[in-house]
Amino acid sequence: ATNMAELQTTYTGVLAKGHAGMIANGETSNRITRTCETAAGIGFGLPVYRGTGDHGCVSTVGTLATFLGWTVATSALAPSTDADEYQQYDNVTILTSGAIYVAVKGVVTDGAPLTVGTGGGAADLVGATGADATHIATGWIADETVTDGLCRIVKR
Repeated sequence: ATNMAELQTTYTGVLAKGHAGMIANGETSNRITRTCETAAGIGFGLPVYRGTGDHGCVSTVGTLATFLGWTVATSALAPSTDADEYQQYDNVTILTSGAIYVAVKGVVTDGAPLTVGTGGGAADLVGATGADATHIATGWIADETVTDGLCRIVKR
């Protein structure tokens, strides 16, 4: 008998619940596709906004009126590019409703409305800070309680 090399001999007792941009479950959702206009690319599980061109999107924080949704992670990117983000001119899959995992900052409780920090609130990123002049509402809510980490969020 030939012994085969063991590729993995230890396993974690707790598996990751997901990753940024991962669709959280099979509930009804809506997805659209836009072209990435951001020169530096756009990562997974991030908020995106209307771009300047028809059917374009950007990662630069806009307004509630220009907010489109969240980037969906994919394994279908070209092998020569960064595997964790859409590159400029890529087709970007955006979740406009449903359930997805995103990184949040601060304490976020189950059912809390989520905002994205802008301008002076930009360091707050995605979180449960109340909507105001520097935090735009997204229409999405947290679907679990998390502090500074990956959170399942929903819009139904």
